[in-house]
Amino acid sequence: MIIYNTLSEKKENLGKLVREKKLKMFVCGPTVYDYAHIGHARTCIFFDLVKNYLKSLKYGVFYLQNITDIDDKIIHRASEANISPKALAKKFEKEYLKDMKTLGVTSVDQYARASEHIPEIKKQIRELTKKGYAYETDSGIYFEIKKFPDYGKLSKQNLNALRSGWRIELDPQKKDPLDFALWKNPKEEEKKYFPGGRPGWHIEDTAITEKYFGPQYDLHGGGMDLKFPHHESEIAQQEASSGKKPLVNLWMHTGFLLVNGEKMSKSLKNFITIQNFLKNFSPSIFRLIVFTHQYRSPLDYSEKIAQDAKKSLDSIAKFIAKVKMTKGGNSKLEIKNYEAQFNEAIQDDFNTPKALAVIFSLINDTNKNLNKIRKGGAKIIGKWISDKLKIFKIEVKLPKIPAKIQQLASKRELLRTHQQFVQSDVLRKEIERLGYTIEDAPNGPFLWPQ
Repeated sequence: MIIYNTLSEKKENLGKLVREKKLKMFVCGPTVYDYAHIGHARTCIFFDLVKNYLKSLKYGVFYLQNITDIDDKIIHRASEANISPKALAKKFEKEYLKDMKTLGVTSVDQYARASEHIPEIKKQIRELTKKGYAYETDSGIYFEIKKFPDYGKLSKQNLNALRSGWRIELDPQKKDPLDFALWKNPKEEEKKYFPGGRPGWHIEDTAITEKYFGPQYDLHGGGMDLKFPHHESEIAQQEASSGKKPLVNLWMHTGFLLVNGEKMSKSLKNFITIQNFLKNFSPSIFRLIVFTHQYRSPLDYSEKIAQDAKKSLDSIAKFIAKVKMTKGGNSKLEIKNYEAQFNEAIQDDFNTPKALAVIFSLINDTNKNLNKIRKGGAKIIGKWISDKLKIFKIEVKLPKIPAKIQQLASKRELLRTHQQFVQSDVLRKEIERLGYTIEDAPNGPFLWPQ
């Protein structure tokens, strides 16, 4: 298995990165101040696949995800809603977990809230201060990035260019505009809820991972937008605190999700929550959208892409239904080559578009000779496709054809055998009027919803 490592900017052999078969995996979770959107869903669905596929390769994987329930955005939104930050965070955490369950993201072994790890956060800040990496101002405690020469090694950012482009200085006491907050002293309006202050954004992740994994672990995942400054700051905090490098052996990042070529924004009215998407489409349709795109590449979502995914899923269901009713012939269609191609694609940095293309290639090749292939062979093909789709948790539902429609189809077939084509055509039109298509196949009439 080879995987692209953001840190080295090349594909690397997983076996060399993970020395034991027990793999520690951490993925950044949500800041629970609003409903989760389809960009969050893309990342969570992809790493759900990563965890489950690595398990199929006999890796023992422990998947940890944080939940940011203390943050500026939460405080601001709670103030607007005239409720406590804790109540707001609790509400949207519940909605997030509900969304994950609906999407079939069930592989996370432990969710860890920032609010429940304050002692660990304070301990890490004390260690950074003791070692000279942190300093205090009137507004809080900051990490001094000049003390950590490796800052920027993950994102390959030019720090001098970032400094020259800096426009807003929130704390004139900071030694460097890029120094980031480890702890924030409370503003007057925050003292009610956080009298002793609260953690900065980056520190919670390293405090949490150090508690469960120690100072070093195997795999860190997240969206591309988190690479800088969030993940960069995680590296600085943990490596400075522990003195051990690297923090993580393998960094994986999912690409941006756009909507009609633009970044999601409420002002542009193109902000799509998971719940809004699921009002019109199934979780399997979104999973198909995710996996037909290379995970590191941008995904430009549109209504057309969703409709195309629905059509593709329908075509798979239609194929499996036809396989179930085939009587078969004498020809064989070997699936060994398809199996090899599928595995090769997945094990090459989770090339899911190529893996799905193998499935559709088998469907097309089988459809050309469906009635010539032996019945047992056709059913093996149908099962192989269903099993591969389970890897992606893509569910194929076959429609239940009402008894009335089946009876009309049987009557029509009887009329056709007696060459009463005018009468049979009347029944065909009646079936179509009731919302179904009928296809005259060698194995009998094939019914399908329009």
